[in-house]
Amino acid sequence: MATATSYYSVAAPPSSAGRRRTRTRTRAAASATDRQEVVSPNRRLPLRKVPGDYGPPVVGALRDRHEYFYGPGGRDGFFTSRVRAHRSTVVRLNMPPGPFVARDPRVVALLDAASFPVLFDTSLVDKTDLFTGTFMPSTDLTGGYRVLSYIDPSEPNHAPLKSLLFYLLSHRRQHVIPMFREVYGDLFGVMENELARAGKADFGHHNDAAAFSFLCQALLGRDPADSALAGDGPKLIVKWVLFQLSPLLNLGLPKLVEDSLLHSFRLPPALVRKDYDRIADFFRDAARAVLDEGERLGIAREEALHNIVFAMCFNSFGGMKILLPSLVKWLGRAGARTHGRLATEVRSAVRDNGGEVTMKALAEMPLVKSAVYEALRIEPPVPMQYGRAKRDMVVESHDYGYEVRAGEMLFGYQPMATKDPRVFARPEEYMPDRFLGEDGARLLRHVVWSNGPETAAPTLHDKQCAGKDFVVLIARLLVAEIFLRYDSFDVQVGSSALGSSVTVTSLKRATF
Repeated sequence: MATATSYYSVAAPPSSAGRRRTRTRTRAAASATDRQEVVSPNRRLPLRKVPGDYGPPVVGALRDRHEYFYGPGGRDGFFTSRVRAHRSTVVRLNMPPGPFVARDPRVVALLDAASFPVLFDTSLVDKTDLFTGTFMPSTDLTGGYRVLSYIDPSEPNHAPLKSLLFYLLSHRRQHVIPMFREVYGDLFGVMENELARAGKADFGHHNDAAAFSFLCQALLGRDPADSALAGDGPKLIVKWVLFQLSPLLNLGLPKLVEDSLLHSFRLPPALVRKDYDRIADFFRDAARAVLDEGERLGIAREEALHNIVFAMCFNSFGGMKILLPSLVKWLGRAGARTHGRLATEVRSAVRDNGGEVTMKALAEMPLVKSAVYEALRIEPPVPMQYGRAKRDMVVESHDYGYEVRAGEMLFGYQPMATKDPRVFARPEEYMPDRFLGEDGARLLRHVVWSNGPETAAPTLHDKQCAGKDFVVLIARLLVAEIFLRYDSFDVQVGSSALGSSVTVTSLKRATF
């Protein structure tokens, strides 16, 4: 292999008796390439063949799909069982959906913090049409266009489209904080009334409406409630997203029904075409200034439109739908002592900045920022990344190098990278102060929810999330809003197809 052969150090062939002894040792070793014989090029690690197998065609993929969705331990258990079985954090396996949605489900899975970052290096991996993994939803669901998430940085339209998203996120930046406070202030008012009436309030339900309203008003200056969409936007978007991601979701239906209906065949895009047209019509009018900018960048207006719809609805709304309930869940479970520390920090910073929530005030809330990073670490909103090897290479884990051939699909399950015990102490615990101080800052490069390290900034030439800093800002604003209003709160947590179901059962109003 071109990237590793110059570093090979091959011993002389053993004698016949030696071969018998060697064969016994080799069976107990990790692979037939022994630890002392071959090393990887970068860190001089022992070189292994990637363990695992795909099983018989179709049957192996169906077996892995069933274990992934319905096996003991759930999705996490599917991956950890492979790591234990092969004593390796880089393994071969089949990823859903498999037959009859994905043509080829075979991947090399990267399940630690050391191997995972190869997926960010676009000189080594190709990202074409891999946003959702081994299959790509029909472009009929996105106006007939391949949108930015599916476009590799080497393609000529990648840079203009990502430039357009940077513009979308920045051209009304002065409206982000006041609009968030207004919309989410109303959300908490509604939740307080619901708690008083029913004794509990569904944060996720109210967050859906608030997230869509905030995004449209902050980034576009338009309230969807005053349009033909009225209050229908969130439910139309969730239905549209379902049609794109159904082969990857577990909705809790009977296994046979769910596996046959959702995982084996694509849902027909025609069933949501009218819904999507309503969404697109709203953005065609509301996003006129952004579409004008798209034309200045050389992007056809319709292509710009469908990219804005995807960025606003799938990426941004979908991200807030998953991340913010997750953040509330982890904060709720953190308990009154943590709540007290956060409330003290938030109120002190706001008081020192004239009673206003500003960027300067947020900068004086390090515990808030750390708590957000910790939520992104322990439960990243986009848990999977893919890339196809552009050439023969060696992928390195903590302990070994692994030969990967050009054209093989690499897959990373991010929760195993961001809960890697070789990097993070007590990785399964939510520790809101984990990223404080110099030691915490050094860990930030291992927080990779944005398809890149938290210490990097997205550029036109990579696939790191264009809204990386925007997402962190919104999460920090939510924490600040909660602890300006309340000393503490309690939650009940369930599961849902997209993230966590979070019900607030008490809100203790601020007393200091």
